Amino acid sequence: MSGTSPAAVTILAIDDEPDSLELVQEALAQPGVEILVTTDPEHGWSLVRENRPEIVLLDLAMPRLSGMELLDRIIDFDPSTDVVLLTGNYSTDCAVEAIRKGACDYLTKPVTIAALRTRLAALLEGARRRHRAAELEGELAEACRFQNIVGRSPLMLEVFDVIRRVGPHFRTALITGPTGTGKELVAQALHKMSSGAGHQLAVFNCSAVVETLFESELFGHVRGAFTGAVQDHIGVFEFANGGTILLDEIGDMPLTTQSKLLRVVQTQEIQRVGSPSVRKIDVRVIAATNRDLPAMIAEKMFREDLYYRLSMVELKLPSLADRREDLPLLCRHFLARFNAQYGKQIRGITRRAQAVLSRYSWPGNVRQLENVLASASMMVQGDFIDVRDLPGQLREATSTPGPDDAGAVLSLAEAERRHTLRVLESLGGNKVRTAEALGISRATLYRILGEAESEAV
Repeated sequence: MSGTSPAAVTILAIDDEPDSLELVQEALAQPGVEILVTTDPEHGWSLVRENRPEIVLLDLAMPRLSGMELLDRIIDFDPSTDVVLLTGNYSTDCAVEAIRKGACDYLTKPVTIAALRTRLAALLEGARRRHRAAELEGELAEACRFQNIVGRSPLMLEVFDVIRRVGPHFRTALITGPTGTGKELVAQALHKMSSGAGHQLAVFNCSAVVETLFESELFGHVRGAFTGAVQDHIGVFEFANGGTILLDEIGDMPLTTQSKLLRVVQTQEIQRVGSPSVRKIDVRVIAATNRDLPAMIAEKMFREDLYYRLSMVELKLPSLADRREDLPLLCRHFLARFNAQYGKQIRGITRRAQAVLSRYSWPGNVRQLENVLASASMMVQGDFIDVRDLPGQLREATSTPGPDDAGAVLSLAEAERRHTLRVLESLGGNKVRTAEALGISRATLYRILGEAESEAV
């Protein structure tokens, strides 16, 4: 045992029957659990907003404000809240409606102390686990940040290792990977670890330059070198002298310019357009592209000798789909940035919104994730980003019903199946404990799971 105290969990019980509240307090009182009670549903709604309880026990039939109405308010305010409905009159339709609206359980009165403890044990443990996970993720996000790049996946740790080893020594490097994977951030990291870190990192986008101006922009020109050259011009290589130049989208560089670039990389000498003199430079060259350069070489669209010169050190960046374990860290990283940028206090992302993010394919990679969270951070009105705050394109692309969907109309059997699977997952797959937590026999549990397994085949 670590000896650390369990994370504090707040339970709120709202019931117009004082006896029921006394039962809740007696059944659930334990270290690390704060229990709030009220017989007034409006006061209960105020307590929800003020205290943000992880678990709410909610009586269905109350005067002035019904449990269903209050359930709607709570889930709309914070969809991550675990709401358990209590009622003296069980109804199948009502149970399905409650689960559809976002309730996680539905108990029939009278409830015994033993039954209440058993049914809430998994929810309490889940709340404590989320507390610990949030704390650990905060520490982990800082520990897994390398030169402003966030990642802990094996693929990214390998990239970090290469940067550490070659950063102080490289003269040329090639960074490849799909669009939006962070190639410029890797270039910045290489530059910061190089001997030229005290000088410029100049970025030159090869896809944004007219072909006739490539040579002038890269190497400079003298006055009168061509029509419109009214004064001397320093090229990007001279500007970056002593430091590093990033040639972004190198695959879009014309072949004629590629041959001149190869000579500059080999000799570390440049010649301004229109000038006979040669200037010595000291520049590290990083090239980046999302294109398949070997395929371009085969099609005579890229020089093979330049490729081998640039790829003396090659870093291949993975797509976000290949490093999904980094998704929570990246989300936390971006939310912290947007909180500061927009003056907000967003605490996190609801579980159902996390499910949408985890199911999405991310064709635009980390850059697309950043843009999605920037949009959601501007749209969100509460403290948690929910599915409704995500762009419509994302919601539509992940609209296939799953275990975390709260918007679909479910049959009672389907609601039972999904709830059973959630409890089973929260208890680490232990079927004996799951049956005890649900208050059902193991035979019933196996029947439910057997149906689930047959549907999944």
